[in-house]
Amino acid sequence: MATVRDILKALDVITGGRVITDSFGYGGANPFVVTKTSGIPGKAVTELPGLVWGDPDMPVKKVAVMMTLTESAIELAGATGIDCLIAHHPIAEGSNTGGVTARDYFNLYHLAVFELHEAFHGLHPGIAWIHGSCAKHVNIRFGGVPGKIVWYGNALPEVETLGDLLNRIDTIMGTDIESRVLTSERQIRGCTEIHETSIAARAKIFVGTPDNKLGKTITVFPHTGFSAEDLEKAYAEYPEANTVVCTISRPLPGDPLVKKAEELGLNLIAGNSHALEILENGIPLAWALRLQIPELDIHIFRERMVSLPLDHCGCTHIENYGETMARNYLPKPKTE
Repeated sequence: MATVRDILKALDVITGGRVITDSFGYGGANPFVVTKTSGIPGKAVTELPGLVWGDPDMPVKKVAVMMTLTESAIELAGATGIDCLIAHHPIAEGSNTGGVTARDYFNLYHLAVFELHEAFHGLHPGIAWIHGSCAKHVNIRFGGVPGKIVWYGNALPEVETLGDLLNRIDTIMGTDIESRVLTSERQIRGCTEIHETSIAARAKIFVGTPDNKLGKTITVFPHTGFSAEDLEKAYAEYPEANTVVCTISRPLPGDPLVKKAEELGLNLIAGNSHALEILENGIPLAWALRLQIPELDIHIFRERMVSLPLDHCGCTHIENYGETMARNYLPKPKTE
């Protein structure tokens, strides 16, 4: 039977030696041990690619691959016999463990937990491929900033226009299935004002028309801090580009990044949102692990975030419960 140690070795092979396998990885020798901070006191997190928690000798039968660890994921693991969780995004005490210590929650369900994030970035050209490009070059530290990723590439022969790209993304990501699921939920709950991320943040054209040529592309990730100034620099490096593809996240209409694309004469298209990275990066990782350790039972933990109006957030009983608790126990402003 495979062990936690076997999974660690497999991830090290998959990432080309980027994970921490010994104590030297904590001392600055591993460039993928990166601290992320916005300067908010006490909220910085350090990425530790590799084993975050667990006994290296523990046997593992069932693994779940996910993007972000949450209490819902931990509970699902405990209820379905998962031994090991592999999260893409970094794990922090409390934030990713329902407000309690990771030690107590992970030990409760006998879980081993890994994280990868920056250590997995740039290893395959899949995100560019989904977005219609054959990647020629990737920079995972654009401007010297870890995680600020930029892809340069050429449009695939079968993706000639921006309209072709929208159709391609919808087909590959199974947008029709997600749309039908959302329609069913709206019907079951009797509420048309339910929204779900993969549909609400669907691929769309910001600058250009469906008939415009996709051409040579610069693929960027705005949530990494990629700015209008960065686009100007990227375009200077790749002046033959026709289109900016924003993926994982997208600017809002009127954002300086959108205006800069217009100024430079570039199309700008918003591709997949972060909600779909579990398919873009999670599934390739899961398959790579299966190819190394075929006996593992591997599952994908896919998040589905929906918004519901307060008056339609559950059944009548729970809605009444919420109002009763608020009226009877939670203080109201004093009136003069």
